[in-house]
Amino acid sequence: CIMSKSGILFIISFSLARLVIYAFSGPGTGSPVEGISIQHSPDAYPANESGCLTSGCHEGIAPIRQHDSKMAKDIYELGNELDDPNGCVVCHMGNAKTGNKDVAHKNMISYPGSIWLEDGSCRHCHDEYYYNMHRNLMQTEAGKIQGALWGWGAQTGYDPIYGNYEISDTNGLTPDVGTSAYKEYMHRLRDKYPANFPEHLALLPEADINTIDEHPEQGVLTYLRSECLRCHVGVRGKQRRGDYHGDGCAACHIPFGDEGLYEGLDPSIPGDEPGHMLVHSIQSSRKAKVSLHDKTWSGIPPETCASCHNRGKRIGVSFLGLIESEYDTPWQEDGSSQPKLHGKNYQFIRDDHHHSPESRAENPRGGLLCQDCHTTIAMHGNGNIGGTTMGEVEVECADCHGNPDFFPWELPLGYQDEFGIEPEENERGTVSELLSEQEEFSTIYPQQDGYLLTTRGNPFGNIVRDGEAVIVHSASGLDFRVPLLKKINEEDSWINPLKANTAMVNIGTHLDKMECYACHSTWAPQCYGCHVRVDYSQGLKSTDWLKDGGTATQDGKASEGRTYVRWEDPILGINGEGRICPVITGCQQITTVIGKEGDIIVSNKIWRTPPNIEGGGDEGQRGIDMTPAQPHTSSRQARECTSCHANPKTLGYGINGGVYMNAYDTDKYLDLRDADGSVLSQNARVQFHTIDGLDIDLSKIVTRDGQQLQTVGHHWPLSGPLSQDSRDRMERIGVCIACHKDIPNGSIPIAMLVKTGGIIGMVPHTDEEHSRLLNEDIKWAAVTKVLIPLIVTLFLAIIIFIRIRRKRMKRKANG
Repeated sequence: CIMSKSGILFIISFSLARLVIYAFSGPGTGSPVEGISIQHSPDAYPANESGCLTSGCHEGIAPIRQHDSKMAKDIYELGNELDDPNGCVVCHMGNAKTGNKDVAHKNMISYPGSIWLEDGSCRHCHDEYYYNMHRNLMQTEAGKIQGALWGWGAQTGYDPIYGNYEISDTNGLTPDVGTSAYKEYMHRLRDKYPANFPEHLALLPEADINTIDEHPEQGVLTYLRSECLRCHVGVRGKQRRGDYHGDGCAACHIPFGDEGLYEGLDPSIPGDEPGHMLVHSIQSSRKAKVSLHDKTWSGIPPETCASCHNRGKRIGVSFLGLIESEYDTPWQEDGSSQPKLHGKNYQFIRDDHHHSPESRAENPRGGLLCQDCHTTIAMHGNGNIGGTTMGEVEVECADCHGNPDFFPWELPLGYQDEFGIEPEENERGTVSELLSEQEEFSTIYPQQDGYLLTTRGNPFGNIVRDGEAVIVHSASGLDFRVPLLKKINEEDSWINPLKANTAMVNIGTHLDKMECYACHSTWAPQCYGCHVRVDYSQGLKSTDWLKDGGTATQDGKASEGRTYVRWEDPILGINGEGRICPVITGCQQITTVIGKEGDIIVSNKIWRTPPNIEGGGDEGQRGIDMTPAQPHTSSRQARECTSCHANPKTLGYGINGGVYMNAYDTDKYLDLRDADGSVLSQNARVQFHTIDGLDIDLSKIVTRDGQQLQTVGHHWPLSGPLSQDSRDRMERIGVCIACHKDIPNGSIPIAMLVKTGGIIGMVPHTDEEHSRLLNEDIKWAAVTKVLIPLIVTLFLAIIIFIRIRRKRMKRKANG
């Protein structure tokens, strides 16, 4: 048909109007919706008040991306081809041309970010991410599954063989993404540790309630499916405060508030019903702005990450400074209890220094986001199946900070990420080119003197070299200058020169053998004793998060408790890279299983590993596990030397040497007893029931003579307690006694020295004075033990030389 002149003029006018909006409107430009820029305004859609945006439908809904973004323009272009210029059907499908709700919503996709969609939605533009994401740990949870099975008899040994879903790596062993250096690195790692990079994962089995009596270890399957596995990106998680999130891509890229309440302007979405997104907009990199009320932000807030990362190693909430608590205090202003978050009460300890808004003088106020350090490949996967987080995370502290001798670009690839493999000797340098995925989807920053590389050889993209400086371009919109240890060392501009030089410069083995966070993680969550009860009686049911998106149920109900929680003085051990790091309670599972008839099948059982692993001998090791971890609780000021060298807990010997809480292997009564401890009442009940085999404090992992008492890591062969040699070299618990056993009256010289010092005012009263005195004593000891013997030796040598010379001269004279 032939279009009329008026129709052509209308299309031209409409197109010009859109061009004017894109050309002249930007953040801060006014719009009919108060407080929202024109690029985020629902009034600026290409066909506002039509289709899905018709009055009474979804009018007022925010654009998924700002109108002038490439993504929005692509959506509008595709929408035009589908007779929906606003592009709603591009993601949600349905029918935008009818005013009938039932017809409009027929075949509609409510959650277009879902990872289960075969086509359409996010896959229109991001199909390559789907293969990788399905094999990523945030979908398979293979490492978590292996860890839980480990605590119930190490049913699969060290190998991650199960996932949330059955899946294979059909694309081969080479990563789909990354530089050639990265791919070579991953091949070397896989060749050395093939079990941690499986080619196939089987679906985690279900417990068989009819064989629970014979095989109570199946209880872990119910526990996993109902509790531990509720946070993979294939489901939306528990619908409770703090846990609200989308699924698939939306798990990270769509903002959800803690309360799960919608605060946008779409009248069709209830604002008082939990379970909804905060606003209908994507959060991603710096260029993806989200606007709500009078605020605009970019990047993915750490609180989004914490909606999942609040169990296990708890790094999400720890990064924010939180540790779970049994207490509901401090109470609210109205006297009510603290509202539970993630199903728990919390106390604030101190947030990670990278998260804290207080920064260095040359930096703006504000903290880093998780995505500023963690790369897109680690987050979305590289196309291979990962078995552990350490196998997938590709960043180390030195990638940005370097060390006191080298800038980051002067270090070799593999530094701090050794896994028993010697790093290359060549400097890693910087690069001028990004990965194709970064070029296409990321915010592109000026390369300046080159993009920094991760320890595995991929460009960060947001971190650049500028001369002898490093700039981090945060997705939040802030730019930070990174403190470089080499520069600080050259300028001697340490905040505490004495401690910094001692720990990082003078004692080189610290940096050679330790993770930076071994000292700089000053606290870590330590949930000792994970008591798990799985009850199959009375027809109890629980959610099965591996079936139908968490809408199905299974036989049995799991519940959890703990023995005690600590945060201070993390224990040190060895991680899979072979470096010293904090170890925290991985999952010290103490299990109880109740059968379907109500009978107790196992009570407070600590399962054993197979024989002769983890130092366990023929009976196997206790399956309670301490896990090497990066707690994400870094502080600028590191732990004091004494917190490691003079603390038995840090060395692995337990709190106060493990002398307390070590008698759980017998029943404990607290009723009336006679002089010899016999219970007097016939109605007395056990207060603390026996935990067979637990005759140690749960914080004790090794004895002073080297007997390992529980497992330390269950993924990598290099992980374990500190070696005997390391513990012996580190321990300085008796240093006070070494001096003070003879002070003030140990011997006549010491007694004279003490009295003289008291008279002339030389007795130290403060820690600083004490340290100075010890330093002077060490210098005098060196003089006494080295120089004086040397002087005496020289003196004797001279005397002998003179006597020999005189004898020779005498013989000459007589001759």
